[in-house]
Amino acid sequence: MMPSATIIGLKTQYHFCIMARVKVIAIANQKGGVGKTTTAVNLSAALAMRGKRVLLIDVDSQANASQALGVEVDCEHSIYQALIGNKLMEELIRPANRRNLSIIPAHMDLSGVEVELTQNGTHLTCMRDAMEGLRSSKYYDYVFLDTPPSLGVLMTSSLCACDEVLTPMQCEFLSLDGLSKILYVVEQIRDSGANPNLKHEGVLMTMYSNTNLANQVIAQVKENLPDQLYTTYIPRSVRVAEAPSFGKTVIEHDPYGTASMAYQNAAKEFMARHRKH
Repeated sequence: MMPSATIIGLKTQYHFCIMARVKVIAIANQKGGVGKTTTAVNLSAALAMRGKRVLLIDVDSQANASQALGVEVDCEHSIYQALIGNKLMEELIRPANRRNLSIIPAHMDLSGVEVELTQNGTHLTCMRDAMEGLRSSKYYDYVFLDTPPSLGVLMTSSLCACDEVLTPMQCEFLSLDGLSKILYVVEQIRDSGANPNLKHEGVLMTMYSNTNLANQVIAQVKENLPDQLYTTYIPRSVRVAEAPSFGKTVIEHDPYGTASMAYQNAAKEFMARHRKH
C-alpha cells in the first residue's frame, strides 16, 4: 500500500515484580501538529491513574513530552545517552511526580543522533537493543514512545522496537495522507523482517469538532479501518494548549473539561482493547 491522499485497502531504585510482558506502544504520526505528544502525555497519565505502571519515553528532540510533565531536561539524563550506548536505559528513568508514571526525557542533542546512528549502522536496532533491559524487567505494564513528527531514523528505530503503533490523527483530509504513510511504513518494517510482529493498534481522532468535514474524515477512516478507529474523539480545547505551561496534563489542569474526560475515556477504551494483556 503506497502513500496517497486517501487510505487505500487498507535497577536502579525500582522494585521489580512478576507481571505480564511489558507492552511497548509507539505514538506515531509523521505529520506534525496532530496532538501526538498531547496524546502520549495524557494517555500515559490517564492509564497511570487507573493503576497501570507506565513509562513514557520522549524520543523527540523538542522534548515537549518531558516539559509537559514538568520534568527538567538535560543531556546527561536524556534518551540520547542510551541510544549511543553511554548508559543503560534503566539508568535514565526519572519519576514524573505522578503515581505509577515515570519518564525518560529527551534533549535537543537528540537532533544530531540520527547522523551518528546512520554512520555506525545501528539506526534500525539501537532502540530495540537499548530497551532490552526494560523488556526483561517486567515492571511496567506499558511503555509509550513519543516519536518525532518525521519518518527519519528515530521514528523507524522506534517502530522496530515496539509491539504496536497508535496514531493520533487530526480531523482533516490532509491527515489521511499522514495516516496512509504510517500504515505503509508499518507494513514495510513488518515485511522486511525488522519487526515481523509489528501491529498498527489504532487511530485516535484529535482536535475534533462536530463539522461536516470532521465527520467525513472520520467516516473514511471507519470505512477503511473499522477495527482500528477509537470510538472516543478528542475535542478541540484551549485547556489542552494551556496545560503544559503549568507542567500539568490536561487531566490535572481541567479534570472535568471535555478534553480531559475524552482522554480518560480513551484510556478506558485502550484498556478494554488490551484486556488480555
